[in-house]
Amino acid sequence: MKDQTDPSLLHPSAAADLQRRRLLQAMGAMSVVGLPGIAMAQQFPTAKVNTTKLAVTDTEVVVGQLHSSSGTMAISETGSIQAEQLAIDQINAMGGILGRKIRVIKEDGASDWPTFAEKSKKLLVNDHVAAVFGCWTSASRKAVLPIFEKENGLLYYPTFYEGLEQSKNVIYTGQEATQQIIYGLDWGAKEKKAKTFFLVGSDYIWPRTSMKIARKHIESVAKLGKVVGEEYYPLGNTNFNSLINKIKVAKPDCIFAAVVGGSNVAFYKQLKAAGITGDKQFLLTLSVTEDEMTGVGGENFAGFYSSMKYFQTLDNENNKKFVEAFKAKYGKDAVIGDVTQAGYLGPWLWKAAVEKAGSFDVDKVVAASPGIELKTAPEGYVKVHQNHHLWSKSRIAMGNKDGTFKVVAESPNLIEPDPFPKGYQ
Repeated sequence: MKDQTDPSLLHPSAAADLQRRRLLQAMGAMSVVGLPGIAMAQQFPTAKVNTTKLAVTDTEVVVGQLHSSSGTMAISETGSIQAEQLAIDQINAMGGILGRKIRVIKEDGASDWPTFAEKSKKLLVNDHVAAVFGCWTSASRKAVLPIFEKENGLLYYPTFYEGLEQSKNVIYTGQEATQQIIYGLDWGAKEKKAKTFFLVGSDYIWPRTSMKIARKHIESVAKLGKVVGEEYYPLGNTNFNSLINKIKVAKPDCIFAAVVGGSNVAFYKQLKAAGITGDKQFLLTLSVTEDEMTGVGGENFAGFYSSMKYFQTLDNENNKKFVEAFKAKYGKDAVIGDVTQAGYLGPWLWKAAVEKAGSFDVDKVVAASPGIELKTAPEGYVKVHQNHHLWSKSRIAMGNKDGTFKVVAESPNLIEPDPFPKGYQ
């Protein structure tokens, strides 16, 4: 029954007690009605949602971020750091996950693969994080993978990559080879009539494996034509003069590039200086997004093409909201590339899986992940496949002088991820 007592009729001390009691009653009602996050936490007690000793309390859940904020890969990975943080901030503003706010522990892989391994072990073994959003290069992912599998951690990996991998402990939010490499080569052969290809990449696992797949597709599987050159250069390399001379001699219909990180700046500036420009030479890259364009410069990339699933200029309502929120947080001149957008998907996909599972336990989150749909994805729509990759569209865009991209081709439907395509292994 409601307390009808008038505080003015009571002794001052009794009146004060009554006021405190009513305040506490009001706060109790607020926790259920006005503060859904608290109510959610009460509905999912810590003892039930965290049975594996993760860093989860009644009020917060701790996650890790593991990217290169220094070194040659910082030009590419900074966007992922920003986008993941934006997603986490937005989720927290909505009340968090299962009534718990997300707290982030940030670690710098420093563009060094052993450092990535060391930091991943710290996050999983010492910090007991519930999930990690991180890595960019395949070398960094391969360095941390044994640790995630041994310690049963959960990694959301945002970068387009070569495929030929599937792990219980990884959700791959970028494209694999069939969605990027094969789609791009087929488009180049059909639309640009390319029959001779010069392959070039940075010297580590992703470019080398990607070009192995590209060569097989060009010469054996699809029989598009012939590879007339294949070159690799150390990560961070800034001298491409000998490569450019070889390209001039080979005169390929298509330069197919997978140069990464800061090396892109030197590569495209030196191409232009040598007279190899988009109006004279067809070049298709797997590794230049809006993030790299900030260093490369639109004037050096104009007329060349990128094969990605996302470009900042995509015209849909999801993307308009995302771009607006990103620029509001990081400045009007901030740019958003493919991996940045894929990084943004990670926390949202994790949130959906945790809520579906009703638990932060890694095994339960993993089991709940296949079939998760994200209808609010800036790229339009994605869905988690049983193989832990995403159904997504593929796109080709041409670089503009102002550093933006113009989308010129898009797959009509979502492409099913196939990390182990027959004939390419």
